[in-house]
Formats: sequence, structure tokens, C-alpha cells
Amino acid sequence: MDCRSGCGACCIAPSISTPLPGMPNGKPANTPCIHLDAHMRCGIFGSPLRPAVCSGLQARADMCFSHRDEALVYLVKLEADTAPDNDRRATRL
Repeated sequence: MDCRSGCGACCIAPSISTPLPGMPNGKPANTPCIHLDAHMRCGIFGSPLRPAVCSGLQARADMCFSHRDEALVYLVKLEADTAPDNDRRATRL
């Protein structure tokens, strides 16, 4: 499956615990990555600066669904369900 143009859900919902360019402390959940451009595309896609966690994430129908809003709901829930116990908190869009 190819990444859906104009979505960007995977660059917003998940947290990134490792440093990335411009975000030395990683990226908090439900926060757009600073590399997400106005067209909701990764500005460092294909660059060696792109974090391995981002490069390893592949678009799948069961993650992306048929619309960006569905993908965000799913990814926000997945983030909350997999957060360390002390970091779990109710998350809403």
C-alpha cells in the first residue's frame, strides 16, 4: 500500500522517543513532527536524517483505513494502548 497523499497521521499521532533533526528530545504523541510540510508530507523522506522508526513504518490498510480521520483515531488509540503505564492518559482528538 502506498502512503495516502495529504494524510500525515503517522507523523502526528505516535510519539518518537529518539532524537530527530530539530527535535532533540524526540516527538511527543499527538504533536505534528516539525518535518511535516503544508501538504502533510515528510520533509526528510528519503534523507539519511530521517529516523529509523519513521523509515520502518509502512502504510497498511489496517492502519490507514480509508480516510485520514480514521487513521488518526486508530493511531492515537494505539499510542495510548502502548504507552508505558505511567504515561497512559486519556487521549482525544
